[in-house]
Amino acid sequence: MFDIGFWELLVIGVIALLVLGPERLPGAIRSTSRTIRNIKNVANGFRQEIEQQVRIHELHENLKKAEEQQLKNLSPELQESVDELKAAAESVNQPYRKDPQ
Repeated sequence: MFDIGFWELLVIGVIALLVLGPERLPGAIRSTSRTIRNIKNVANGFRQEIEQQVRIHELHENLKKAEEQQLKNLSPELQESVDELKAAAESVNQPYRKDPQ
């Protein structure tokens, strides 16, 4: 990830040991690893959000293509997108129906 070799890690460890001392070094390592883990989680959440937005955009584009073809003679990919969008719209509207089903 950072392209750090064994000797670089050893030098960093020795400097950290000299600066922090043996009492505070384990806490500093835990704190650093926790910070790195949090940064990775934020990055993964951002990536997932972007992927979801791209997927929504693709579905929207496929729906526009289907509307242009007037929902006739759709390719299987477009028909699947239309069905998925209809199911999503139905699930959103379900709580607002007056008649219970």
